[in-house]
Amino acid sequence: MELKDKIVVVTGSAGIFGRWISEAFWREGARVVLSDNRPDASAAIMSENGIDPERGLIHATDLMSESSVQDLANTVSTAWGAADIVVNNAGVYPKGRLLEISAEEFDRIMGVNLRAPFLVSRLFAQQMIAAGKRGSIIVISSGAARQMRTGSAPYCTSKTAVERLAKGFALELADHGIRVNVVEPGFAPGSVVSPLADDYVERMKARIPLKRSSGPQDAPGAILFLASDKASFITGATLSVDGGNSIGTYESGQLGAVR
Repeated sequence: MELKDKIVVVTGSAGIFGRWISEAFWREGARVVLSDNRPDASAAIMSENGIDPERGLIHATDLMSESSVQDLANTVSTAWGAADIVVNNAGVYPKGRLLEISAEEFDRIMGVNLRAPFLVSRLFAQQMIAAGKRGSIIVISSGAARQMRTGSAPYCTSKTAVERLAKGFALELADHGIRVNVVEPGFAPGSVVSPLADDYVERMKARIPLKRSSGPQDAPGAILFLASDKASFITGATLSVDGGNSIGTYESGQLGAVR
């Protein structure tokens, strides 16, 4: 229970990973701020987990709006004080080829996946510094940061950029004892925002070396570790939790018999 009573902010809290991350911190006794543009979904997560207002705080955040992100930071500060841990989890994953995607959609992808983590990290880092807290900021990225995908180039670009942003924050916040790291979760189907066809899901799982999709304990376990004192000498690092998917694609039947 090393993280008991720590103040944790999770953006995109109503999504698959956001829910898993929030629940993992609650199990450790932390107080969690659920930041999402779907406050009803966040409220449902709190209710289903039996979380009372002393351990859960909901904020309807529009990550495309700087004033809304500022209101998130102000709300947390007023209610509980400076955050100890911030997880930049929110992201969008639309499909679209570069010759077809609109400028507005490109801006939305960069706005949520890159600009928002910049705003969130900057504001909460400022709070941590003012309060003298040696906090932890974690950015959720993807193996797409290192591997281009047809129809997902803007998404891949945003994830490559956000990893560089995280390393920049890690350098500049080191003097304040604030650590910044990146987690690249594995494939986890089931998103309401970005639904996937069943045949696509099966094809994706078949390509993962460990032969399964990401589960509720996988990425959250890595995040809990990076947020804890066990990782006190780790900053600017990227941890892949993807069943080996980022090291290469597994193709069955390509290897000869072992002799």
